[in-house]
Amino acid sequence: MTDVRKLKVKLFADGADLAVIAEMARNPMIKGFTTNPTLMRKAGVIDYRAFAQEALRIIGDKPISFEVFSDEFLEMKAQALEIASWGGANIYVKIPVSNTRGEFSGELVRDLTEAGVQLNVTAIMTPAQVADVLKCMAPAVRGYVSVFAGRIADTGRDPCPLMGECVKLLAAYPSVELIWASPRELLNIFQADAVGCPIITATRDVLSKLPLVGKDLGEFSLDTVRMFRKDALAAGYAIDVSPLGSPQELVMVK
Repeated sequence: MTDVRKLKVKLFADGADLAVIAEMARNPMIKGFTTNPTLMRKAGVIDYRAFAQEALRIIGDKPISFEVFSDEFLEMKAQALEIASWGGANIYVKIPVSNTRGEFSGELVRDLTEAGVQLNVTAIMTPAQVADVLKCMAPAVRGYVSVFAGRIADTGRDPCPLMGECVKLLAAYPSVELIWASPRELLNIFQADAVGCPIITATRDVLSKLPLVGKDLGEFSLDTVRMFRKDALAAGYAIDVSPLGSPQELVMVK
């Protein structure tokens, strides 16, 4: 499939630059948004609440995920309840699958979802983690589980079979959706669609390549040659070439 209009997977924009969020919010293909502390720091966010409120104003009623940043479950719970109070039904609170000591966040997930907080349980890498998280989520409360397929691929593993397993696990939990997180290339959008993953979240760098979908490869080849030529000229590169000598020398060169 090379027609993005036929994709079933929903595209979520991942980032914390408000200007980019505004740009993505105007794109009808973008159905939701995700953020995380690393992206917020990169974007220079200082006031978390002010950032979140402005992002919510920009995106309207599209779903968006904001992450807690404590490493202690009790404080995570307080932060999650505070974040959930910042807006309406489109807010999802990101909870890591464990703290930095490797302690599973299951009890916290259970407490928050039973309180009606919509979660996005993040930093997941295995179907086993997905299964454990799902057991802790309140069935009637909407939520996401984010599996970092891109990071799985960084280890040399094909994420598609693992994501396919996760899709099967989610079938019994209709209120929870699977997110293919941290994609590395545009192809991942089509891979996510092929395995039946309902959502993929991607940065602007990946999403900006959408206009290339279905591009004629011969034309793409010529565009690439022209790019190399343009950049060589712009850089002023030159190679000093000695004049060729006699016809005999020319034959030898050939």
